Amino acid sequence: MTQTVPMLPKLGAIAVVQYEGRFLLVKRKKEPNADTWGFPGGHVELGETALEAAARELAEETGVIGRAARYLTNVDVITRDAQGAILFHYLLAVVVCTYESGSPQAADDVSDAGWFTVEEAAALDQSPNVQTVFDLMNA
Repeated sequence: MTQTVPMLPKLGAIAVVQYEGRFLLVKRKKEPNADTWGFPGGHVELGETALEAAARELAEETGVIGRAARYLTNVDVITRDAQGAILFHYLLAVVVCTYESGSPQAADDVSDAGWFTVEEAAALDQSPNVQTVFDLMNA
């Protein structure tokens, strides 16, 4: 007998790092949001806090070392197909990280990484919610 496991939302964390007036953004390789620019991040592992996951993912994806300072907000990311079926469902903990060291180098699940002002980022093909995070950081 085949048993289907229900699809459940996944928990992720994204790292928001601002340094010398610029934010660290990455270009995603994989869905959801492949080929768009957003903040470094990924899945929260079992036994790991979202703060820990944000700092780990930051280092894995960019080589930049940061200290998770605080939660900023949560973001729901739900992607549906043309018929309305859910393809992806993530709850992302948005974590503000303090820059400690390193220069961005694309690794892991990203194809590019760099520092951008909010104005420069506006010209990029952004993942959903990037502007919302910028607005919260500048509130």
